[in-house]
Amino acid sequence: MSGITLVVLCAGNSSRFELTAKKQWLRIDNSPLWLFVTNRLKSFFDFEKIIIASHKDELNYMKNFSDELIFVEGGDTRQNSMKNCLSKVTTDYVMVTDVARACIPKEVINNLILSKDDADCIVPVLSVNDTVIFKNQTIDRDEVKLIQTPQLSKVKVLKKALNTQKEFTDDSSAIKNIKGTIKYIKGSIDSKKITFEDDITTISSLSSPSQNYFTGTGFDIHPFEDNKKMFLGGVEIDVPYGFKAHSDGDVLIHSLIDALLGAAGAGDIGEFFPDTDDQFKNIDSTILLKSIVKFIYNVGYEIVNIDLTIIAQKPKINPYKQAIKTTIANYLNIEKQFVNIKATTAEKLGFIGRSEGMAVQSIATLKYYNWKRK
Repeated sequence: MSGITLVVLCAGNSSRFELTAKKQWLRIDNSPLWLFVTNRLKSFFDFEKIIIASHKDELNYMKNFSDELIFVEGGDTRQNSMKNCLSKVTTDYVMVTDVARACIPKEVINNLILSKDDADCIVPVLSVNDTVIFKNQTIDRDEVKLIQTPQLSKVKVLKKALNTQKEFTDDSSAIKNIKGTIKYIKGSIDSKKITFEDDITTISSLSSPSQNYFTGTGFDIHPFEDNKKMFLGGVEIDVPYGFKAHSDGDVLIHSLIDALLGAAGAGDIGEFFPDTDDQFKNIDSTILLKSIVKFIYNVGYEIVNIDLTIIAQKPKINPYKQAIKTTIANYLNIEKQFVNIKATTAEKLGFIGRSEGMAVQSIATLKYYNWKRK
C-alpha cells in the first residue's frame, strides 16, 4: 500500500471562467477535464485511494464515470471541500490538487513523493522572472515565489490546520499558520492553472472534445383533470381542464427533460425532482426545465435539436405550435428552427383516444461544448 491518498478538488462554480460549460466538465476527447486530470495523475503513481470533491448538483452524475473513485460532496469553499474529503482519508499522507491544473508533469509528482518525509507539507513553486511591485515599492523578486498544486501533506497536520474558521487558499498556508514545516520544491510552468476563458486554449497538451453526438428519448403521459389550468411546453392552453400531476403536469416539458437527461446519460426527471418531495408540488414545470438546461450546459454539452411528438385526441395543438416552439427554444438557448413539434391523435383508441389524457414523446440531440473554437 502506498500510504498516499490523492484528492482532486472540482466542486467549484467556475465563476471566473465565463463559458457555458464549467471548466471541470470541458471534454478532452470523451473525458471531462476532472477525469482526464485524475487518470493522468493515477498513471504516475499507485495511490491507495483517489477522492473526487464534486459540486453537490453534479455528484450523482459524476458517479457514472467510475466505480473505483470515491466521490465526496464538496462545500461552498475550497476549505470546506477539503474537510469533507479528509473525513474519508485513512492514509498518513494526502496529495491535493486542483482540477484547474490539467497537465502537471510526472517529474513534479515524483519529487513530491520523494520529499514526503522532509516536512509537514511539500509544495511546488515557481520563481518570478519579472520585476515585482508591492504597494508601489519594488521588491526583491528572488524573495517571491508562486505556489502551485498538487501539495503533499501529512494528514494529521493538515486536519489540525484546517480546523479553523479562517479561510486559506491552499494547504501550505493553513499548515504554516499552525507553525507546521514547509518544504518548497521546483514546480513547472506546465502546471499552468486554468482560471479564465483564454487559459485553456494555451495548454497544448489538451486535445479537442470528440465530435460525437448523443441522443436521448423521453416519454410522459398524464390524465386530464377538470377545473385546472393546462400548460403545454410552458404555454397556457385555453381549455377548462389541465393535467393531473404532482407538479403542474406539463407533459411536454416532463418528456423533454427526460430526453435531455437521457442524451447526457444523467438519469431521469424523478431523480432530480422526486414526486414525493413537497417542494415540487404544483410547481411550474418551466422552473424544472430551466434547472435541467443549466445542468446540461454546466456539465459540458450543447443542445443541437429536439423533436417532440404530442399524442392527444384533444385539445387541438396546431393553434399553439408556434408559441410552444418559441417558448421551448428560448428555454433551451437554441434557435427556433431546431425545435420541431408534431401532433397526432390516438385514432380514438385507449384512454387518450377517449379524450382522457395526453402523451408526449421527445428526442433530444446533444454534442460536447467545443472549447477549441474559442
